[in-house]
Amino acid sequence: MASNDENNNPADAPETTDTTTTTTTTTTPDSVDSNSNSNSANTPEDIPAVPPPWNMKGDVFLFSWWNPRKQAKAGLPSMAYSPLEAASDYAAPSTGTPVGGLSMVQILRYKDSPVGPYDELIVVPGSFDYTRDDAQGRKHTARNPRISRIYVSQKHTCYNGRKTRFDWSDSPNGATTVKVFPHDTDPQDAAEATASPVPFFQATFKPWRFAPSFPFRTSWIDYLGITTTLALPPLPNGNGSQGELPGTDRWCTIIPQQYSRRTMVGWFDIAQHRDDNGQLTGDHENFWPGLGRWQLGVKMENADLAFNDPEESWDPPRSNL
Repeated sequence: MASNDENNNPADAPETTDTTTTTTTTTTPDSVDSNSNSNSANTPEDIPAVPPPWNMKGDVFLFSWWNPRKQAKAGLPSMAYSPLEAASDYAAPSTGTPVGGLSMVQILRYKDSPVGPYDELIVVPGSFDYTRDDAQGRKHTARNPRISRIYVSQKHTCYNGRKTRFDWSDSPNGATTVKVFPHDTDPQDAAEATASPVPFFQATFKPWRFAPSFPFRTSWIDYLGITTTLALPPLPNGNGSQGELPGTDRWCTIIPQQYSRRTMVGWFDIAQHRDDNGQLTGDHENFWPGLGRWQLGVKMENADLAFNDPEESWDPPRSNL
């Protein structure tokens, strides 16, 4: 649930996003990933195809809010999409109209995956109405949530995401801070070869001290009448410095599976980055328009995560012309 209280710190909330008291600071290892501008050593052949299913282990940090239909239909904020997708059909009205509903941000720390450990940021701005053809070629309207922006920490997972550096800090009080530095926010770096010096997103999570942990499965949300089946349009092809931005030509639906025996409730501080003069460096003070600084969320610790084969895949609807 979203909090719109800007001034009052909730009980057990992190005192500040300042990480000067942290005991552990880590940057996502780039051992499998070079930041070189040269394509000679890092061709697309260096990125093996790893088909589903992907069964993984990791921690999931998640907060959600309700995006009003009126606000969604007025248009998503510019930061909802990466520049590559924003300039393509992926974000065009022809592939769907945002209608709001349950929205979320997830930050994932995969400890084990088919391509090794990596980190991921996912932005889901609610559901979209889109048109598809049925078996008889007749058009009909469907509605599903959609991921609008994904960042990942290594090139081997860039098939559906954009490369980013993740900086993590752990504080003695149990809080965890993450800052996300994308490769695609510098208009002068079309090849997305280096990370931005300014974070696109930052947040601090602190679990409630006296709240017990509990089991949680994301698919249980379906029992509330809210589908967790994602419908994703074809992705545009990009000119990544390491050949890591392939495109796709078909729609697909997929049901992410996330389950943790140890889920903890806590507060997210989503006050965004300011420069040395105290000026906001992003578009919105609390990342998304209308959100307050403190957001109630969860950490799914040591979760079982699975991405199976798409439920469906299909060609884009045929034009009536």
